[in-house]
Amino acid sequence: MAVFAQDDAIVGVKWGVGGQSSSAILRRASLQIEQYFSGEIIKFDLPLRVNGSQFQKDVCAVMSGIPFGETITYGDIAKRLNVPAQAVGQACGGNPIPLIIPCHRVLGATGLGGFSGGGGGINGIELKVQLLRHEGAAGLLI
Repeated sequence: MAVFAQDDAIVGVKWGVGGQSSSAILRRASLQIEQYFSGEIIKFDLPLRVNGSQFQKDVCAVMSGIPFGETITYGDIAKRLNVPAQAVGQACGGNPIPLIIPCHRVLGATGLGGFSGGGGGINGIELKVQLLRHEGAAGLLI
């Protein structure tokens, strides 16, 4: 997993690529990701910058407020922002900072929905399931 920063703020996370933590913010992000997976923390405390449209930023702001171990639907976010659920799904899929901005906590009305982490596709869905299990939200998957 690689974390990308710009001007002392996290701007991206990519799975499947290595990265070096050469700055203080990248080292901090790497440490917090390790702590998340080891169960030491349940919330990230990092400066973030979503590079995208205002709508993308609004959806990411809502996702950032979803507590550890809880989920909401694309429709829930759509109602909050007064937009179509499909647009929310597209914005979730375009989340540039998956995991730290927890798009894995957003589900479809009748299923898991997608996940941009892991490159999308089946690998993304498997990763979404693993993250939800890690957070104790696995009861939703039965």
